[in-house]
Amino acid sequence: MTPNRALIPRPDNAKEAPVALRPALSFPPELLLPAQDIKVAFFDVDGVLTDGGLYISEFGADDAAGPTARPEQAGETIKRFNSLDGHGLKMLQKAGITPVVITGRDSVALRVRLQALGIEHAHFGTEDKRPAAESTLAALGLSWQQAAAMGDDWPDLPVMRRAALCCAPLNAHIEVRSMAHYVTQLPGGHGAAREWCDFLLVASGRYASLLQEYAA
Repeated sequence: MTPNRALIPRPDNAKEAPVALRPALSFPPELLLPAQDIKVAFFDVDGVLTDGGLYISEFGADDAAGPTARPEQAGETIKRFNSLDGHGLKMLQKAGITPVVITGRDSVALRVRLQALGIEHAHFGTEDKRPAAESTLAALGLSWQQAAAMGDDWPDLPVMRRAALCCAPLNAHIEVRSMAHYVTQLPGGHGAAREWCDFLLVASGRYASLLQEYAA
């Protein structure tokens, strides 16, 4: 019976300076080549950074009286985010790739999450996503050739079709998956965005050095 690796004693030289890690993650070179010049990455939220489920409460968080809720208080949306995705977005920023969120919805939960991740560029309640993306590109002094995009449904297509590289999570609509350059192995809200972030980091040449910072 093979012993549990966690129970195998470490060698006597374990306290010496750690050897540089060789990343376990790799992608085909032909996929990475078009991604080398990416400087900005657009992300949808529902179905990409979340699992697409919408948890809508009967009354808003500020209402304590139940039936007396005002219309603007009703229907608070609760979202579930993945911590792996969050760290991936942080690593993009460290690698010089600006993450940008463009979503057709808005919620307190989303704004709190993006603020915690340090994401400065976000467009909320935006159904027409192309102008939002173009305004961000102009503000950053970048072009579509330097942009990547990740989306899961038809409203994301105007941005995805213009970006140099686009990605769809496993759970995306079939039409979106069919035109994506890369489809993740994981569904949205369950590490799909991290998978895409890792891909962009490997293409940028920063993945190994960022990994080593944590493993040192």
